[in-house]
Amino acid sequence: MVGQFGRPRVGIVSDVVLQRHRLQEATSKFGLDVCFSGDPERLLGYPEFPDAALWLVTLEDEADHPALLDHLFDHTEASVLFGLDQAPKPGTKDYVRWERRLLDKLEQELGHLEELDSEASLEALETRQQGGSEAPELPQWITPARPDTVAENIWILGASLGGPAAVKAFLDHLPPNLPVGFVYAQHIDDNFTDVLARVLGRHAHYSLKQAEEGYQIRNGDVVLMPVDHEWQFDSSGKLTEKDSPWPGPYGPSIDQVLLNVADHYGQHCHAILFSGMGNDGALAAPMLKAYGSRIWVQESNSCGNSSMPDSVAATGCAGFVGTPEELARELIKTIEESCLLKGRQKRDSA
Repeated sequence: MVGQFGRPRVGIVSDVVLQRHRLQEATSKFGLDVCFSGDPERLLGYPEFPDAALWLVTLEDEADHPALLDHLFDHTEASVLFGLDQAPKPGTKDYVRWERRLLDKLEQELGHLEELDSEASLEALETRQQGGSEAPELPQWITPARPDTVAENIWILGASLGGPAAVKAFLDHLPPNLPVGFVYAQHIDDNFTDVLARVLGRHAHYSLKQAEEGYQIRNGDVVLMPVDHEWQFDSSGKLTEKDSPWPGPYGPSIDQVLLNVADHYGQHCHAILFSGMGNDGALAAPMLKAYGSRIWVQESNSCGNSSMPDSVAATGCAGFVGTPEELARELIKTIEESCLLKGRQKRDSA
């Protein structure tokens, strides 16, 4: 009932080709091994009944396939989920919500599905160098941010499986003293946050720190959103913890982090979605894009798992796609262009 990598195996039965295809894509995105995908007649004629931990069955009319249910119940003791909604068009909000409803049903039957980075994988990053390259110098047109100054511009870094390695590479390729602060939303076991802070602070000029009640994000900060409770900003821009957990199955909810940061920073809030499973961020990212925020995603081939950035990119809101190193260079370029524009505007108004 488990695949070659120890992940649960699922069987998919539908008399609608498009539904089978989208169910297979979605379950694979959640790291499941699809051991069968076909119409009822194919399953009835299958020479050896597939060994699945769960069956997903959607039929246009169950009366058209009277032998299917008896065949299933005669050959498996695994759970069978019937009547799943027809999948909407990919890239839409309805599709993202459909995926999440499906994930909820899968986890009710199979338990927690999202894979997270292990403590060993995080510690292995400590010995990983930058590949011999030094962080670039701050471009001359960017005025260095003064130490301990409150950040006016915030970039949210959202990630899950494979995210720590990607975010580390991104930070290691930034020069010191950029006028920007970061909010880091990482799906991770809460017991490993100290390891994560040590790893990401070793080579970068941007050291990770835990969110603190009443703290205002400074230039050069990388503030890690806690896993257990939701955090937001008050009217003065100070961090504050809520009594309630993050909405959704995983903490921190990247969608909710995007919304909470944007509520205070508006167009001065932007986001980069790095490696990860699932589709967290795909609902809120288009909303931020519509209000003027930049949304960037990590390029698929450089991800440990590309489901999360791919889901955001599928909504059409991603303005730039690149490796962690390319994302760092693009951020430097974007800040430099903004500084040049401000300088030109000052000269024009003088």
